[in-house]
Formats: sequence, structure tokens, C-alpha cells
Amino acid sequence: MATAGRWAAVALLLPLLLGAGPSAGHSFSLPLRRPRDCGEPRYFDTASLACGACGPHQRGSASGTSCVCLPGFKMVSNNGGPSVTCEKCPENVNGVTEDGWNCIACPKGLTTEGKCKCLNNEILVERDVNGTLLKEALCIHCDGSEQSFSTSDVLGNRCIRCEQTFINVSKSCDCSEPNILTGGLCFSSSGHFPPKGVATIRYGQLGITVTSAWFQKNLQASAAACWLYSNLTSCQALGNMCVMNMNSLSSASTDACGLFQYIYTNTAGLGIVHSISFWRHYLPWIYYGDQPGLASQVLDTTQFPTGFSFKGTNKNIKLQFIAASYDIEGNFLKWQSLEGGVLQLCPDTLTRLDAAYIFGTTYQQSCTVSVSKILMSFPKPIFYDVYLEYPEDNGQQYLWAIPVLNLNLQYNEMLVNQGSNRNNWLLTRRIFLVDALGGKENDLKKQPRIIRIASRITISIHLVPNTQRGAIYPPLITIAYTDLLVQNPDTQSVTVSFSVNYEMSQSEAQIQTDIALGVLGGLAVLWSLLKTAGWKRRTGSSVIDLQTVFKFLLFYAGDLANVFFIITVGTGIYWLIFFKALQFLHKLISQLLVDIFFIDWERPKGKVLKAVEGEGGIRSATAPVSIWRTYFIANEWNEIQTVRKINPLFQVLAVLFFLEVVGFSNLALMDSSSSLTRSSESYIAPWSCILRFGVSSAVWLVIAMLQLIFFAVFYERFIEDKIRQFVDLCSMSNISVFLLSHNCFGYYIHGRSVHGHADTNMEEMNMNLKREAENLCSQRGLLPNTDGQTFQISISRRMRQQYDRIHETLTRKHGPTRLLDSSANTFEQSTKAYHTMNKFLGSFIDHVHKEMDYIVKDKLLLERILGMEFMEPIEKSIFYNDEGHSFSDVLYYGNEATLLIFDMLFFSVVDLASQSFVLAATLTYVQQEIFRFIRNTVGQKNLASKTLVDERFLI
Repeated sequence: MATAGRWAAVALLLPLLLGAGPSAGHSFSLPLRRPRDCGEPRYFDTASLACGACGPHQRGSASGTSCVCLPGFKMVSNNGGPSVTCEKCPENVNGVTEDGWNCIACPKGLTTEGKCKCLNNEILVERDVNGTLLKEALCIHCDGSEQSFSTSDVLGNRCIRCEQTFINVSKSCDCSEPNILTGGLCFSSSGHFPPKGVATIRYGQLGITVTSAWFQKNLQASAAACWLYSNLTSCQALGNMCVMNMNSLSSASTDACGLFQYIYTNTAGLGIVHSISFWRHYLPWIYYGDQPGLASQVLDTTQFPTGFSFKGTNKNIKLQFIAASYDIEGNFLKWQSLEGGVLQLCPDTLTRLDAAYIFGTTYQQSCTVSVSKILMSFPKPIFYDVYLEYPEDNGQQYLWAIPVLNLNLQYNEMLVNQGSNRNNWLLTRRIFLVDALGGKENDLKKQPRIIRIASRITISIHLVPNTQRGAIYPPLITIAYTDLLVQNPDTQSVTVSFSVNYEMSQSEAQIQTDIALGVLGGLAVLWSLLKTAGWKRRTGSSVIDLQTVFKFLLFYAGDLANVFFIITVGTGIYWLIFFKALQFLHKLISQLLVDIFFIDWERPKGKVLKAVEGEGGIRSATAPVSIWRTYFIANEWNEIQTVRKINPLFQVLAVLFFLEVVGFSNLALMDSSSSLTRSSESYIAPWSCILRFGVSSAVWLVIAMLQLIFFAVFYERFIEDKIRQFVDLCSMSNISVFLLSHNCFGYYIHGRSVHGHADTNMEEMNMNLKREAENLCSQRGLLPNTDGQTFQISISRRMRQQYDRIHETLTRKHGPTRLLDSSANTFEQSTKAYHTMNKFLGSFIDHVHKEMDYIVKDKLLLERILGMEFMEPIEKSIFYNDEGHSFSDVLYYGNEATLLIFDMLFFSVVDLASQSFVLAATLTYVQQEIFRFIRNTVGQKNLASKTLVDERFLI
């Protein structure tokens, strides 16, 4: 049984393996067919999505999805689609009823469809009152006399009352000469008829003027009915045609807008609506007026009556936009809210119009829409008059008209392109989204030649300066239309956008920023001058030269960066990053150029026997001092050069965790929500660059401060303090460190062992530590009975000159060969210079050189605050007591603030450019490692060069 089952499975799989099964390339594909592709003798099968053949004596229906009988044939059966049976009518009864089921005699002939034909003002009757089919169709004449005033309707199905203008003019249903028939209306030739209208639409972007079939049919009639009869619908229709013509301003033209202006000017006696001088009785309000400064008055002077607030019982953040909508014939359709994407052509979009956005931000949405979909969705334009709804104190709801800036109005387009202020703008009122009707020539049933689409709509909401109640100015709708020549609707498309700008005046903030920059910038100048003066004193120079000016500019760059950081930490980094980067590079280069020397206090222990080279004899010599302690200290110094108070990797990962995982990044969205989580189904506002910088900076600084607190309170106390451990190691190694960060200023670490020597065995070393712990020996300090081992030193020029003379021989191997001593090789010369420097600095510390002596003192409080020295070391050098281990200023450790701010700004800049916290974190860590590598590599070479420690021993 199992074998049979396996063979059955093979039998089922074999056809698939051999290619008889479904093919991924062909089995699931089918040709694309549309109803219009099938042709007249065929129909479109909606089940198979293919064209099928109709039966005998049949053709495709108007929709193309079923079959109908040919003229002269009646239906016998019809079950839908192709299931139709047709039968030819007899010769004497060759007409077919309107429903297609019966044959009937037609006394006045047949239409092209094979139906009975009647004359104008007649209606076709095929059945009796009770529904019985007549043998011969009747053509009943509608009574147009004074008793009835009736005429046939458009379809010729029934008699209806004549249009009232026919009755008023001719007392009948005829509009014969000399009366004027236009647009289905009758006007008396003796009346004050408006000027002859020009039925054209100008498409300025294409440079084409189209004679519109719609305008030919309705423009003159609408203008005449509006002018002569104050017909509300006709006046609205005339206003619509003016809006379709982009509110053209040519006074010499009698286009739609010219006729509207003609009627508007000559109806001043009718009065105005709602005390608005631009709104005439019976006419739509489509213009504000062209008085100079009117736009500025409307937009910048008058405040919206109600305020908006995010808090309290009177919380109000909703902007209730509402529009009165009209069809193209001028009929009022309805009041409708703009929520739900009414003014948006993009599918599946919702308009959020409220004050919950941060002022100074923008909500924007754009998409590309096919022309075929536009033609299907907007066969006729809908017009909107937009208002902002608000309540008064008495509970009554009121409307505030929203002005429109139409950029296609040539006058406005010119002003906006020239950057002109809004004083000269011409504001309008009515808008539409798509006009696919005005661009039709000759035949309204055909495809339009040109369509006009609202491709960009922007609603601007401007906050009143210094408002305390959330007051705004009236919003402004800015609209731009695109003219598109229709060629192939299925392949053509247009990009449309809708945006809401929330604006606020930055002038007050700018003034405050300027004041802060002026004051703090002036203080930065003074601070930089003090730093430069201190540097000059430390370098032992009193001449103001180009180097001094350059040094001042470097100091000022760093101080100015701190000023910018304080002011702009919540608003941007546009200028700050340059100066902070300059300060960082300045400190980095300064650290890489420090002069350093390790003073070895160890003295030889006795003598040793040494072979005399070339003589073959042995003689007694002083026992050499081990160099390993110096190598050990050099390696430790090399290791602490890039030690920081924070962990850079942890900093980057923690910031990324709180921004992306916890959700602090959501606080940078341009809305009023403070939630850290957002639903993917809800609307998500766009990012704010300022808020992104503010949030990321705050998170970065908070995590850094927590690290610094942990490092100072816990890590350095209970785990390890590498800076203080280095000082202790110097004491145990009997080596002092002499550092010069400037020409005449630097640092000294007193490492002379209180036990006299450090080259000893383990037992003696432990004994020495025990004696020191029990206070059985002297203290480690430079001065007797003190513990002070670290000092800031300000050396005299004489001392510096002597140091340079000795140091020249240390570096002479890099100079020309002719300067080298021919009696000794380079290594021996450098070794000799090393011992000379070691002896000189040791004797200097021991006050051997009275002409280059020094004093030890405390720094004044003001000197500590200003970071400079008031006393110039003319005769004697000065050692300043230092309890803070300030020698770390030449290490990363003492410049944590600069490194922290630089890293934070680098992170922010990358994020603002890429809008990605992950990329910003990655690149920030990479640059940290790159600069750390540079600092270690170049610093190690400088250490080997200045101390004569072979670089091969620096590991």
C-alpha cells in the first residue's frame, strides 16, 4: 500500500515536472481589453474580461457590456449580456418602441436608431393611458398658447411649462425675431442688453486661447439674465465662468470677467450684503478690490475674532473651515466641512486643519494623479467659497470669509515672482479644483482639449505677534493652477500638492537673539583678550605680532562658539558648528605639540666591572640606571592621552535607544502631543528640524550628565581613577613629569620617591609601601611636609632658553648632517643630550641654579577663575599649587566639555541632513574613533620625539 501511494504521488507530480502543470509565465496572464476596444458587432464580457460576439441582428450597447437589436428589429427575449433574441419588424410596422420590445407604425418617419420621430414641440405617445400599445404612434403638439404656455421637455417625453423669459417677452413659447434667443432664454431686443460676450478662455501657461462650447451656450444668457432679471442662479453661473477664466482683469475685454465687472459696476444701487462693500446683492463675491494696501489690511491688520488654546477648560484647537459649494450652472449645492480631503485631489487623504501644529511648521501632502481619473471624477467643476466658522459669546455661529491669492492671475503672479510685499496683491474668493468643461470646443460631449487643475493649494495661518490668547490673522488660501493639453489621458498625469503653513513672526525672537549675541559676544571678546594676555605671559613674549592676533582669533572662535551654543541650543546650530569644530581642532593640535620630559631621580647603586672596547681590559664603572621605569611611565602616559569621563560607545547607543526605542523622537513631530508612542493608523505630523535638534540635544546632554555623575561619584571613587593613579605611579617609579603646553607655561608632576630609590625587589617595595602607609617616612610633596605633587608652572625666559638649548640636541638628528658632531654617532649624541636634560631639570627642581630658581605659591581666586596668571616670571619661575590635577588639560580627560559638545553637534548635523538618528549615531561613533586614532598616533610620535623613548617600546 505504501508503494502504491508513492507511485500515485509520482504520477501526480510527473506532469508538473514535465511542463504540463501551471506555468508561472503564462497561466496567470490575460490580454487587457476595454469595452471601447470591442467594436460595434461585439460586446465586453464582464465575467471573462474579454470581447465576445453578439448574436444575429445585434450590436454592442452604448455601454459596451451587452448586446442590443439592430434598428428595425425588436427584442423577443433578453437575459443580459449576449443572451438577446431579435426579430425583424414587418415592413408596414417598421418602427420599434422606445423600450425595444414591440414594433409600431411611425407616421412621421424614423430616427437613426429605428425609433419613431416627432417634430419640435411635440411629444411621442406609444401607449394608451392604461398601457395598451397603439397600432400607430402619435405625435401630440404641446399647447403654447396663453392658456397653457407648454412645450416639450428636452427628451420629448412630456409637455412642460415654457421658460419664464419666453412668456415675459413674447407671451408664448416662441422666441422669434426681433427677440434674442441665447442659452435657452429669450430676451427682448428693446431692453438694455449687456455687451456681447467673448466666449473664450485664456490658458496662459500653454499660450492657447480656446473658444469654449460651454461659454458659447451659457455666457451671454447668464449675463443677460443676471443683468436684466437679477436671476440668482445666472449671476452665480456668470461668476463661475469668471473664476474659470482666472479672474482676468482686462477692462477692455468683454469676456466672462468683463461682463461680471460690467454688471457689478452698474448695480451699485442694489446695495451690499452683510456690510461687505465688495459683495453686491444678487452677485457672488469673487473679488476683494484693487485698492493699494487692501491685501495687507485684510491679512495683517484685522484679527480673527476668536482665540485658540491648548489648555484649560476653554481648550480650542480646531479650525472649522466650511465651504459653500455651487455647481457650474450656479445652483447652490450645500454647506460642507473641508475635513475629509474636500480640497485635496490625492486619494485616501485627510485634511487636518487645526491649531495643534507648532507655529512655524508646515503640513504637506502631494501625489501624482492620472488625467483619466481626473476626467472621470470631475466631469464638471464644483466651486467653493471658503469660510472659517466660529462662535460668538451669545452662542450664535458666524462665518469669516477666507481670502484667496490666485497665482494664475497674471497680476499676482508678477508680484509674487518679483518678491513684492502683500500690499499690492489682488485677493479673490471663489476657487475650484478641476475644470474639464471649459476647455471643450464645439461639442460638450467630447473630450476636452485642455483641462485646468489646482496643482498647488496652500492654507497659511499666521499667529498674531505677542498674543496671549492664541489670536490669529485671517487664514489665506494660495492656489496655483496647471493647464494641461489633453493628448492621451491614460498615460498623462499631473502632480498636485496640498499644504497648511502655520506661521508666526520671528521679529521679536530675532531682536532678543541679536541683543543676546551682542552682549555675550562682547563678553566673549573680553574673555578672549584675557586668554590671549595669559597666553602671552606664559610664552614669555610681550610683542603683539601676527601670531598673537592669530591666537586671539582662535581663542575668540572657541568662546564665540560657546556663546552661540548657549543662545541657539533650542533653535539651531547653523553657525555654532563651525566655531565649535574650530575650537576642537585647536585643542587637538595644541595637545599634539606639547613638550614633555620624564625626570628620572634614580641614582646609580655602586659600581660594576665593564669591558673596555678595543683595549681588551676590564675596568670599574658606575652601575647604570634601569630605563624600564621610564618606559613604563611613558606607556602609562600614552594610554591616558585619550581617556574620557564618558564612554562614547555607551553614549551613542543610549541616545539611540531613548530616541528610537523609547520614542523620544516622537516629541519632534509638529503637533502638540507629548505622547512617546504613535499609532501607525493615526495621522503622523511631519518632523520639525528645530524640535529634532532640541530633542536629540536634550537626550544627549542628559545621558552625558548622568555618565559624568556616575564617573565622578562612583567609578573614580570605587573602581579606578587613572589620572590620580598616574601620579601615584610616578612616585613609586621615582620619576617626575615636566610638561610645557605653552612656551613658558606648563605643568609639573613631582614623582620623586620618598624612599630614595625605586629599583628594588618585591620585598623592599612592599616594605616601603607599608612604611608610607604608617607615616614612617616623609610626605611625597615637592615642599617639605606637604602632599602637593601637581603644579601649574610659569617659567622664566632664561629657563626656557636653557631648556631649548639642551632640547636642540635631542632633535638635531632631524636636521642637516653638517650640524651633527662627527666624533659621535646620532644615538650617542641623543643619549648624552637626554642625560644632560635629565640632570638640568633635576637640578632646577632642587634649586641648584640660583639664576633660574623658582618659587611655589597659591593662585589667587581671580586667577583661577580667569584661567591666567597676573605675575610675570621675570627673575624666577613660579610653581602654582594645583589640587585639581590640571595637567589633564593636555589630555582628552580635561577637555570633556569640548568633546561632548562637538560630538553632540556632529550628531545633530548628520541627523538634520539625513533625518536619520541611526545614521547620525553611526557616523558620530566613527568620527570619534577616527579622531581618537589621530590623537593616539600623533601623540605617541610626539611623546617618543620629546622624551627620547624609543617608539618601539610604546605599546
